[in-house]
Amino acid sequence: MKTVVTGVALFFLTLLLALMGYIFANQQPDHTVAELSERWAKPPSQFIEVAGMQVHLRDEGSSERYPPIVLLHGTSASLHTWDGWVDELKNDHRVVRFDLPAFGLTGPEPNNDYRIENYAKFVVETLDKLGLEKVILGGNSLGGYISWATAVLYPERVSHLVLVDPSGYPLASKSVPIAFKIAQTPILNSVLNGFMPRALVKSSIEDVYGDPSLVTDELVDRYFELNTREGNRQALKARFEQTSAGEMARRSHEIAVPTLIIWGEKDALIPPSTAVRFQQDIANTKLVLFESLGHVPHEEDPISTVNALKTFLAEQN
Repeated sequence: MKTVVTGVALFFLTLLLALMGYIFANQQPDHTVAELSERWAKPPSQFIEVAGMQVHLRDEGSSERYPPIVLLHGTSASLHTWDGWVDELKNDHRVVRFDLPAFGLTGPEPNNDYRIENYAKFVVETLDKLGLEKVILGGNSLGGYISWATAVLYPERVSHLVLVDPSGYPLASKSVPIAFKIAQTPILNSVLNGFMPRALVKSSIEDVYGDPSLVTDELVDRYFELNTREGNRQALKARFEQTSAGEMARRSHEIAVPTLIIWGEKDALIPPSTAVRFQQDIANTKLVLFESLGHVPHEEDPISTVNALKTFLAEQN
């Protein structure tokens, strides 16, 4: 009996040591903005001061026909998620995108304030800095939530809304990326502070794609490296604690501007049933579903999804 107990104890000790070794081997240090900018802030990137932050921003194209288009990314993403859309839009539109507080090269909000109201205020302050009075405001996931919250709180600043699998309503997720689960679990996000295997990042991206085979090494590099920007991992925990579906979810019916809703039918994080609720709650909406796409359809298939936006804008004239 004693031999059996000793064997079991040795087994679990070996397992624990192996786990500790794996965690240690996959610790990722923070990187400075200067270190990351060489690869991820090439022209036309610029940094502007907004609300005590150096905000990473790209401002491309021009248009006299339409208001500027401002695009907001989702959680743990960056302005680069819109590359495909911008390539298709910048010849006929002015397109502005920037890294939101807590993410990309912009990094943490100075007061650690990630309430949705503060995100909307930040967007308006950025518009003020750029001299933009009224814009076509679009966003994906968290960026979509910020977009429609801005339209509720600052309706005079938004001419049209473009919501791409937006959050903001209570979730009934079928699948949540493992990186998000760790960030939202108090004990894990403390014990595993600095733990970030590249394989975990890759798995989390694949989880939000309708076709995981489209996830490239360069795409994984981008998400992986920008999330090592100093302060971002700590800010992500605060963002999950503070930016949840709350009072704002009961105010979406106040939105009065023309609204395009784009949704991937394979979105397991925010299922398409939420798209129907947005369509019901916002009076002047057009819903376009993409059968084979997931939670980031603009990134997974930029051509098809941006064409939906082009059609929508053409219909407004």
